[in-house]
Amino acid sequence: MGIKETQYRDIMYRYEQTRMKNQRILDKRLNEVYQNIPEIKDIHDRFVEISLAQAKLEVTDSEEAKKQLAGYQSTAKELSKRTEELLLQHNYDKDYLSPIYTCPDCRDTGYKDGSPCHCLKRAKLEALYKLSRLGGVLAEENFGTFSEKYYDDDTINDNLSITPRENIIRIKEICMNFIKNFDKKYKNFLFYGPTGVGKTFITHCIAKELLDAGHSVVYLTSLQLFDILEKNKFGNGYYDASAQYSEHLEYIFDIDLLIIDDLGTELVNSFTLSQLYFLIEERHMRKRSTIISTNLSFMDIKTRYSERILSRFTGYYDFKQIVGNDIRVQKALETG
Repeated sequence: MGIKETQYRDIMYRYEQTRMKNQRILDKRLNEVYQNIPEIKDIHDRFVEISLAQAKLEVTDSEEAKKQLAGYQSTAKELSKRTEELLLQHNYDKDYLSPIYTCPDCRDTGYKDGSPCHCLKRAKLEALYKLSRLGGVLAEENFGTFSEKYYDDDTINDNLSITPRENIIRIKEICMNFIKNFDKKYKNFLFYGPTGVGKTFITHCIAKELLDAGHSVVYLTSLQLFDILEKNKFGNGYYDASAQYSEHLEYIFDIDLLIIDDLGTELVNSFTLSQLYFLIEERHMRKRSTIISTNLSFMDIKTRYSERILSRFTGYYDFKQIVGNDIRVQKALETG
């Protein structure tokens, strides 16, 4: 999906503004040089004159234009060389009147040889990060900072029949395969387990990898998600199927990866139940991946959200239990 169309237009508008700014700088330089070195103005006028003459020949007499081309190029080269000599004589850099580009590779167009320039890719990535709602947290929470040392490797978990450390290593491998095959295979996850065992951290790791690969990702807590749905749905107290509602919902439905954190912290009522069901169904129909984290147990999910919603979770989502001791407490004890 990538960035929103409005964001793309904003980026291209900034390119236009950059070109205009650089052109104003160049125009100012030209006026300055023309005043200080009038001969350069004459040289530029001469260059325009011979260029127009050659262009006219290309249209009216292509054969004659071919004959005159070598002479035109030789004269243009001499005029350019003379301009550089005059600039240097008057203590200017020889390239002082050359076109100004913030990105010389694409000449501030965003594209080079028909493909997105590195500067456009960077701008899109920045837009994706802004959309994700993750701010700077991904610089701290990613696979590069992931550590299994906080997970016990001595005690076998009765439910999983492996240690918490073996479990989290296995989950990390599953997540890496999910990222590797993201464009090929549709998949959803529901991470569940007690507070502080790294459920949110692992979703951040996935988010960073996919964002850096150019995918659109949105992270929302359960409270944020249902607040957005409620505000857009009801507007000023009345049902509102407005353009604003459609735009917000369409983006949430169609984002490459939607992360819903802390499911179960929201107020459950008929509205949240219906919206959650609709969201699950809509994204599944579009084959858009969703990752949910929750402190609720399997049975808690059934009790809280009904058999109907649980059946969608079990049918569409890969449940992964994360177990262990509270990592935040462990880190606090390390720092004293």
